[in-house]
Amino acid sequence: MKAITTERGRAGRSRLWLKAQGQPARFLLIAAILAGLVGAFAVIAQMGLMAWLVHALIVTRAPLETLLLPLALLALTLVLRALGQALQDILGQRSSALVRQRVRLRVLEQWTALGPVKMAGRSSATLTNQWVEQVEALDGYYARYLPQQWLALLVPLTIGGVVVWLDWLAAIFLFLCAPLIPLFMALVGISAEKLSQQHVLEAGRLSGHFLDRVRNLTSLQLFGQVPASIASVQVAADRYREVTMRTLRVAFLSSAVLEFFASVAIAVVAIYIGFGLLGYIDYGPSQELTLFSGLFILLLAPEFFQPLRVLAQHYHDRAAALAAADALAALEQDALGARKPPPGKPDSDPEFISVAGLSLSYPGRGLALAGIDLRVARGEVVALVGGSGSGKSSLLHCLAGFVSPDAGSIRLFGNPPGASPIAWLGQQPFLIKGSWAENLRLTAPQAAATDLLEAVRAVGLGEVLDRQPDGLNTLLGEGGRGLSGGQAQRLALARVWLSEASLVLLDEPTASLDAHSEAEVIRALRVLATSGRTLIIATHHPALMAMATRRVGLHEGRLADA
Repeated sequence: MKAITTERGRAGRSRLWLKAQGQPARFLLIAAILAGLVGAFAVIAQMGLMAWLVHALIVTRAPLETLLLPLALLALTLVLRALGQALQDILGQRSSALVRQRVRLRVLEQWTALGPVKMAGRSSATLTNQWVEQVEALDGYYARYLPQQWLALLVPLTIGGVVVWLDWLAAIFLFLCAPLIPLFMALVGISAEKLSQQHVLEAGRLSGHFLDRVRNLTSLQLFGQVPASIASVQVAADRYREVTMRTLRVAFLSSAVLEFFASVAIAVVAIYIGFGLLGYIDYGPSQELTLFSGLFILLLAPEFFQPLRVLAQHYHDRAAALAAADALAALEQDALGARKPPPGKPDSDPEFISVAGLSLSYPGRGLALAGIDLRVARGEVVALVGGSGSGKSSLLHCLAGFVSPDAGSIRLFGNPPGASPIAWLGQQPFLIKGSWAENLRLTAPQAAATDLLEAVRAVGLGEVLDRQPDGLNTLLGEGGRGLSGGQAQRLALARVWLSEASLVLLDEPTASLDAHSEAEVIRALRVLATSGRTLIIATHHPALMAMATRRVGLHEGRLADA
């Protein structure tokens, strides 16, 4: 019972989330519905004119020249029908594009709110799947399903009203069968929704599984695990295939249910009209049937069910959107949990970094920082020292705005964390697959080539660059492949040099480097320290401690003597 309640709660949350995302595109969706209604009215007029023309030719034997105007009107209805359908599609696609664009911006904001610390445990393949596949899964819902949902209600009611005017008994046959279609669609849709959620989950797992194997292909080859990895990818792909086929099976089942009931209803109406015209039925309005009214009703019967048919075709769009919304709404909840109220305002002096009463804890790890009070003047070089787990990295994460503290306040030269740019350099430099220039311009997109060269030489990479075949246009592999660990760290440091940020945060910048690379990085940091920027460095290295103007010791999350 608890599991059922949880599923209903998640489904309700997903529907509310989809409704909220569709608000900015509300007028486009209404316009798409109105365009669909114009097409429906054109269909009714078209069928009426066709029935009238047949009646005029066969029963009244009207001269052909008197039928030119109805024929012209019939051609006009065909044009209106096509225009209405085209306009409905265009407006639906525009509404979908607007929603997807806004959702992607929201996802980006939510990733920013979570910060790199909380995002570190999420696979890049899963994030890519979320950014591309899950957002794209919303397309059919807003472009086709939502407008068609209203048209599936309004168009049958309009056609049913016309049929009631022509023959109320035939209308009863149509209205009796109509509710059965959405009823069985809903029953089938329950299974389709669960399968779609599983489909989204398996797609993310498969992406992460495959990317993990590709990234570690060299290690797998060295240890002879390539065949086992291929087999594991095949197992994951087969699991994804089975979920996909189950989803398709349910989709075809829903279409078969609709076609069955629609065919039965149309057949009943056709039998009634045929027997009524032959005089075999004398109940109700059957004796008043004519070729015009009977043919008009018979032509309208398939159109009565057509909106429901189209809705069934797009019903899987709803299931896919609900599954994607479940994951996107969960991300939004995580981001809301990460957005804590901004810290207080202990000190707004633009010449100081002020930390007062800072406390931070992690779920399952307990207290990381407790009652930290710190004041750093502009231009200082501060070394955070202490053993592993003392809270140095956590303090840097709070200063950078990567995590929100549980208590206390932070002001960076009068601003809260995240309000003004900072420069960050961690133990593992972030380098993209691209040229030296493209990596350097990540923090300075408008930097000239002379500025890039100056930054490269300032961090001691001038001789390395001179040996590159294409200079700044030399390509690097993913993660800086083509450079040693020290060279990659110095290239990231050159990017910091190009940044206009007045505060530079460094988390163990010499960790895992050999002695030569370590000395080069320290030499580059000394140059950076003379640039007038404020440096806060978490380190164990004596040379970096000696470079600092002040040391701040941390022990078990509290300030201690350095």
